[in-house]
Amino acid sequence: MNIDKRINAFIKLGQFLKQFSVDGVKNDSTGLNDLFYDDLNELIANVHIHNAWFTEKNVRTAFAALADSLEENTLLDWVSVYIKDLKDRKDPKRVVVIMAGNIPMVGFHDMLCVLISGNKFVGKLSSDDKFLLPFVAKILNQIDPGFSSQIEFTEDQLKNIEAVIATGSNNSSRYFDYYFGKYPNIIRKNRNSVAVLTGAESVSELHSLGNDVFQYFGLGCRNVSKLFVPKGYVFNSFYESIFEFQDIVNNNKYANNYDYNKTVYLMSNHPSLLDNNFLLLKEDTSYSSPIGVLFYEFYDDLVVLNKRLEADQEQIQCIVSSSIEISNAIPFGTAQCPLLNDYADGVDTIRFLINL
Repeated sequence: MNIDKRINAFIKLGQFLKQFSVDGVKNDSTGLNDLFYDDLNELIANVHIHNAWFTEKNVRTAFAALADSLEENTLLDWVSVYIKDLKDRKDPKRVVVIMAGNIPMVGFHDMLCVLISGNKFVGKLSSDDKFLLPFVAKILNQIDPGFSSQIEFTEDQLKNIEAVIATGSNNSSRYFDYYFGKYPNIIRKNRNSVAVLTGAESVSELHSLGNDVFQYFGLGCRNVSKLFVPKGYVFNSFYESIFEFQDIVNNNKYANNYDYNKTVYLMSNHPSLLDNNFLLLKEDTSYSSPIGVLFYEFYDDLVVLNKRLEADQEQIQCIVSSSIEISNAIPFGTAQCPLLNDYADGVDTIRFLINL
C-alpha cells in the first residue's frame, strides 16, 4: 500500500466514525453502514459492561475526537511534514504496540502512526480496552484489504519484534526496559497534566477547565490532576463554575473512589481539604491525584513557577493556562483535544518509525 492509499483509507474511516459522536447523524456516504453501523452502535452502548469507566458518552466523545483528527485537511497537514520520507519507505518493520486502557481507544494514535508510516502493527491490548480498537481495525480492513497483512492483535508471547512502543506506569516501564531495551523503542511512563490559575479567569474559562478535569473521569494523562493557584486564592468561583459536572458522582466507580478518598483524608484530619460533594480539593505538592480528588498548590511568582514546570517537564503531559508567563500552555477546555502532532511525552512517533 502506498502512502496515498493509506491516507485515503483513514479519511474514509473518519467519515464513517463521525456518525458515532454524541451528536452524530447517521449518514452512509462511505457505504459501510450495512456492514458495521448497527454492530458498532451496540458495542458503544454495551462496552461499559466490560469496563464501567467506558460509559456510552465517554466512548462517543472519544470517537468524535478521533473522527475530527481524521478530517482530510487535518490528516494531510500532519502527514505533509513527513511526506517525502513516507513515499520513499520500502522496508516495513514489525512494530509491537503495548497499549494502556485508561480511556477509550487510547491506543488508536499509535496504531495510526504505525500504519501511516508503512510499518506493520502488532497490538498488545489492555484487558480494560480490548474490543473497540479491533472493531475499528476490522473496518479499516474492509476499506482497504491491504491492511489485513499490516494489522495483528495478539495475546500470545511476543515474537519477531523489530521495534516497540509501550505505554504504562513508572513501575511497568522498568519491566518494558528490561524486556524490550534491546529493540528500538518508545517507553512511556506516568505523566499528569496541570492548570495554572491567576485569579483573573472568567466563569467560562473555569467551566472549560471542568472539562479538562472531569472528562473520562480524570483517568487520562492529559486530564488536569493539579491546580497551581496564587497565594490567597479563594476557590468559590472555581466550585461555582464546575457545578454543572456534579452528575459525575452518579457513576458508581467514581462515587466509590470519591467516598474512599474522602474518608481517608477526614480520618487523617487533613487541614486544607475542601469539598463540594463531588470533588475534593487537597493541598499537595504531588502531581498525581487520585480519582475524585484534585490537588492544588499555592505559588508566589509566575516566573518562578514556570521555571519549576520546565524543570519537571518529564512528569507533565500538558499545561492548561491563559497566562502568557507559562511556556507552552494550551487554552482551558482543550486538554483532551490533542492535535495529531501532540505526541505523548513529546516524542515524535512518526519520526521514530521513519528512522527504524
